[in-house]
Amino acid sequence: MARIIFCQYEQRETEGLDFVPWPGELGKRVFASIGKSAWAAWLAHQTMLINENRLSPLDPDHRAFLEAEMQKFLFGGGADKPAGYVPPDDAA
Repeated sequence: MARIIFCQYEQRETEGLDFVPWPGELGKRVFASIGKSAWAAWLAHQTMLINENRLSPLDPDHRAFLEAEMQKFLFGGGADKPAGYVPPDDAA
């Protein structure tokens, strides 16, 4: 049976995550109040940030940046795109 939560990102009841996706208190907060589709949206945004900013998940400064962006994206009303970012559909 799926775990149903109220997703803060989507502002509706939806299926919750199956596991805590991030260490520490932030991971517990995400698990308790972010749904699967919202987490998938964050992962897509995170991938774009990593690629556009040439970030390394192994670098502690880059991880701290990604964690701050995750908090803004999921709980703070959205996160900014990198400077100069052009969505794939608009790149012609």
